[in-house]
Amino acid sequence: MNLLIKGGRVIDPSQGLDDTLDVAVENGKVKEIGPGLAAPAGAEIIDATGRYVVPGLIDMHVHLRDPGLEYKEDIVSGTKAAVAGGFTSVVCMPNTKPCIDNKTVASYIITKAATEGCCNVFPVGTITQGMAGERLAEMGELKEAGCVAVSDDGRPVRNSELMRRALEYANGIGILVISHAEELELVGEGVMNEGVTSTELGLKGIPRVAEDIATAREVMLAEYTGAAVHIAHVSTSGSVQIIREAKARGVKVTCETAPHYFTLTDDAVRGYTTNAKMNPPLRESADVAAIKQGLKDGTIDAIATDHAPHHLDEKDLEFNAALNGIIGLETSLPLSLGLVREGVLTLHQLIEKMSCNPAKILTINRGTIEIGSVADITVIDPVKDWTVEAATLASKSKNSPWLGATMTGAAATTVVAGNVVFNGR
Repeated sequence: MNLLIKGGRVIDPSQGLDDTLDVAVENGKVKEIGPGLAAPAGAEIIDATGRYVVPGLIDMHVHLRDPGLEYKEDIVSGTKAAVAGGFTSVVCMPNTKPCIDNKTVASYIITKAATEGCCNVFPVGTITQGMAGERLAEMGELKEAGCVAVSDDGRPVRNSELMRRALEYANGIGILVISHAEELELVGEGVMNEGVTSTELGLKGIPRVAEDIATAREVMLAEYTGAAVHIAHVSTSGSVQIIREAKARGVKVTCETAPHYFTLTDDAVRGYTTNAKMNPPLRESADVAAIKQGLKDGTIDAIATDHAPHHLDEKDLEFNAALNGIIGLETSLPLSLGLVREGVLTLHQLIEKMSCNPAKILTINRGTIEIGSVADITVIDPVKDWTVEAATLASKSKNSPWLGATMTGAAATTVVAGNVVFNGR
């Protein structure tokens, strides 16, 4: 499909571009960017007046639940949710059934995404076989199969020697290690953040230091080995400071946070609301402020959703028994645009954290709309008001703390390899 996206504010931090321009797409590639462009032969015209035209958004942390848990989500429904949220690429975590610890499972995901999905899907393989934390997975095979990183996300690698060897081996073959930073002995039977709210609700708490200690270990191992490490779903002020100081020393550490960690506090749990139960848990206002500062000063490199769909029967339970996690693909963009409205981030910084930086961290050929690049493009309506309703969400699961909330900002058009895959809510 050939396209001409006319009159939008084209923002591409990879090129230092921010101007009212047209973007011409031909044969799945960006052909030309400039004012008053002629439409390519047979092109569809997209009027982007008053909208932002940016490199396709990349979510570097999602759970598609496929294979094995398709009653929660699958590659078809998950990628539909992704493109509705403006994402042209998603990176799926390996805690499926079976997990992505071998070439066969990785190949299944890539093939199904290519034939049935709406956007690019990049799988993450496991660090350890079966995510059991005992033996390293065949990382070389996983990389050859198309995995862009390795992680035991959902479980920390508890053995420090094994994590050291994982970093060394991954560094040697050029694949990124993504750490789920959590000290399980400190987590214990905790179900929410440890603090005033947990005490008032009579729920067992998870102390911030459970994340901080694990983050510090990963930073120290990365510094010792010279390998790169990426810390997933940062939620505490302590982790932000540890990573900030490590970066200042030249440690090869990157990190992400999720929209719920800069928009909600553990007060959202009041009423024993299971759609506010996640891991890491929602923290307190000081942590939210630290997350925002980390985004502002560049300590936090990326915004990812940690999209974690669960069936109603797994959430509509007493708080202690409900599973951790919320969906986020369709609400991430408006929540993140809130950072721009607050003055926490500029638009350039936001697009860096939602597109350019994830592409750089994972070394995937996306995150730009320079001439000749694959035409993965998101057109954003920054003032669109809409209501989060279970019936209209594309995800199979509806476990969102924002059900019924009004959002401002949405994907107007999502383009993957030159094809319009989503056009308005």
